Amino acid sequence: MRYQGDQTMPKLASVTICYGPYESSGVVKHRTFRLQGLQAALRARGHQCLLEETHEWNMVELVVHGDVVFRVDIKQLEFGGDGKLDPVCSEAVDAVEKAY
Repeated sequence: MRYQGDQTMPKLASVTICYGPYESSGVVKHRTFRLQGLQAALRARGHQCLLEETHEWNMVELVVHGDVVFRVDIKQLEFGGDGKLDPVCSEAVDAVEKAY
């Protein structure tokens, strides 16, 4: 749903982080270590995060109000951390905030 006219999206969004399994050390499974910085960056801006596993290998999608606003290969996200130095996390936060 898109907002029109003088309606505006609330500044703080609820963001669903859909993530698929990826291979590490020969094992394919869902892991959240690479999502830590992304979650921290979004929460630092006041957004709520909900994690949802998908079947799409290596994929992370950010969904706001039913729309995919950002998509990236999970291996492009830095492992762990707070997301402050990860340029992909900055792009993701910008995409969420410019979604509407």
